Amino acid sequence: MLLPHRLIPKAKGAVYAFIALAASFAAALAADMTARQVTQILFQADKALPPDLSGLNLQNLDLADLNFKKAKLANVDLFGSDLSGSNLTGVNLKSARLDRVTLINSTFDGADLTGVTILRPTSFSTLAEKLAEASSFIGVQMAGAKVFGQFNGFNFKGSNLRGVSFSPFSETGFIEHIWRTKLESANLESVDLEGADLTYVSARYANFKNANLRNAVFKNADLSQADFSGSDLSNADLTGADLDQSDFRNTKGLDTVRGLQQTHNRSKALF
Repeated sequence: MLLPHRLIPKAKGAVYAFIALAASFAAALAADMTARQVTQILFQADKALPPDLSGLNLQNLDLADLNFKKAKLANVDLFGSDLSGSNLTGVNLKSARLDRVTLINSTFDGADLTGVTILRPTSFSTLAEKLAEASSFIGVQMAGAKVFGQFNGFNFKGSNLRGVSFSPFSETGFIEHIWRTKLESANLESVDLEGADLTYVSARYANFKNANLRNAVFKNADLSQADFSGSDLSNADLTGADLDQSDFRNTKGLDTVRGLQQTHNRSKALF
C-alpha cells in the first residue's frame, strides 16, 4: 500500500526514531569487554594473582576453552555466553548471572556459585543429551541459587546446594516448553540439599547416596530408579513423587517424610 505523499516524511521520521532507539538499546546491552580482551587478561594473568572481572557485563561472548585461573567474577553478567570446555575451577562467581550460557564439558569444580542464577543453559550439543558432554560441578558452593534447565549427567558430588530452587514454578517464572529441571543420571552423592526445592524435577537414575536431604521438597518429582541409600530424608516432602524402583535402603528419617503415602509406585521402591 502506498502512503499519501504528505505522510512520507512522518513515516521516515518514525523509522529513524525506531532505528535510533534500537541502537541505543543495543549499546546499553553491549558487553564491557570483547572476548579477545577477556582472553588476553586471562592469558596474561599470574596464577598467584587471579584476575578481577567482578561486576562486568560479559554477555553473549565466546569464552569457550578458556582457563579462568580462579578469576574473581562476583556479580558478573554472563548471559548467553559460551563457556564450553572452559576451566572455571575455583572461580568466584557469587551472585553471577549464567542464564542461557552454553555449558558443554565445562568445569566449575570448587567454584563459589552462591546465589547465582543458571536458567535454561545449553548443556548439550544435540537433543540426544550425550552424558559425555555433561559438565562438572564437584564441591561447589551454590547455596541459594536458582537453577532451571537440563543437567542430565552433571557431577555435583560433595557440593553445597542448600536452599537451591530447581522448581519451574519458583520466582524464576520459566515454564515454557522445558517445563521441568532434568537431573537424570546426575551425581548428587554426598551433596547438601537441605531445604532445596526440587518440585517437578526429573531425577531418574540420579545418585543421592549419603546426601543431606532434610526438609527438601520433591513434590511431583520423577525419582524412578534413583539411589537414596544412606541419605537423610528427615522431614522431606515426597508428595506425588514417582518412586518406581528407587532405592531407600539405609535411609535416615523415613518415618518423618511427608507425603510418603501419596507417592506413586511406592510398592516398587526398595526400603
